[in-house]
Parts: sequence; structure tokens; C-alpha cells
Amino acid sequence: SHGLGRRGTQLAAVIAGALGMLTVGWVDDRYELRPSVKFAAQCLVAILVTASGVRITLFVPNLVFSYAVTILWILTVTNAFNFMDNMNGLSAGVAAIAALSFALKAAAAGQYLVASLGLLITGALAGFLPYNFPRASVFLGDSGSHLVGYLVSVLAILPHFYSADNPAALAVLNPLLILAVPLGDLVWVVLLRWRMGQPFYVGDNNHLSHRLVKCGWSQTRAVVFLWLLTAITGAVSLL
Repeated sequence: SHGLGRRGTQLAAVIAGALGMLTVGWVDDRYELRPSVKFAAQCLVAILVTASGVRITLFVPNLVFSYAVTILWILTVTNAFNFMDNMNGLSAGVAAIAALSFALKAAAAGQYLVASLGLLITGALAGFLPYNFPRASVFLGDSGSHLVGYLVSVLAILPHFYSADNPAALAVLNPLLILAVPLGDLVWVVLLRWRMGQPFYVGDNNHLSHRLVKCGWSQTRAVVFLWLLTAITGAVSLL
């Protein structure tokens, strides 16, 4: 099951999905899609990627359940990075650190193809960041945040984190630890909007980054703090 042929098919699916998410984001940047249309397009990409064999199978032996969990994961992580793109360098920096954590984790497990993909994503984002932080001449936009969020979500699915010395429960915890900051931010904001009776997809100033700025921090300091937090959760996952 670790054959290169299967990995090749998965890689082709990952690239096709990346183009799909990039397109959804680009169209949204250009034409301001209705949230329902954007979500439907995201769902379509996630379904196609999952159908091509990129699936979460740990703890979910049932095929239908495996599909559902994978689609939900891709949508959640993609939107977490999309939501988090609210300050210069924040989404791209957190994604770069998360991708590096996944790459190191995959390399330690002997999954070198996945590790290479993680390093590619890290490298691309590291090249982008100087133009996006602290002052931005280039922005991720919806197309960039969709692409980055999607790629990070897939990085969590491709490696097999579980082995004899890494029990299955830890394997599930690893991606959640690495992505604790963006996922925590998403859950926090969605719950807050729900409690305030606002649509969860309408942007506001209640993200963790905004909260730090409200406490008197500069935007740069808030962003660097959230990078450090991501690096810490990533490092803990590597222990």
C-alpha cells in the first residue's frame, strides 16, 4: 500500500485539488462569490480529492465515514487558513511553520515523498513572506489562502504517522497539535459569531490576532507571537 504508483496517483490528485482550490479562491477574489457558492465549490474540490484516494483511514474503517471525515477535514483546515488571513504574514507564516512540522514528522517516519512536498510548501511560503511581512507589497488573497490551507490539510492526511512506537491515538493528535493555532482560532471565531447571532462566514475583528492588538500589541508583535505558538505546538508534536 506504500507503493510509488499509489503515491503517484495521490500526488496527481493533490495537485489537481490544489488547482481547484486556487481557482475557487481566484474567482472569489475577482467576483466576490456568495458564501454558499464558494462553500459548494470547496466541497466539490474536497469530494474529488477524497474520491481519488487521498483519505483519512485511521479509526475510520467504514468507507462512507472515511469520505465524510476527510472532506470535513479539508474544508475545516482550508477555511481556518482563509479566516486567519487577517494580518500581514499571519496565515502564510503559520502555514510555513505547520508545513515544516509535517515535513519533519513525515521524514522521521520514512515518508520522504510527503516530506519533500512539505518542504516545497515551506520553501514557497518562506520566499513569499518577505513580500508580505511586516509590510505587504503582495497579498495571499482568497486564492492564496485557499491554496495554502488546502495543501496543509492534505499534508496531514498523506503521511502515516502511526507505527509500533507511535500509537494510533498519538497519530490523530499530531495534526491537531501542529494546527492547534489556526483550528483554535476558527473554533473560537465561529462559536463567538454563533453566540452573537451573526453568520459565521462574515468577517469580524474577533480573531486571536485582533484580540492581541486590542490588548495593545502591534500587529507585527501579534503575528510573531502566533508564529511562535505554532512553532511550539509543532515542536511538541515532534517529541
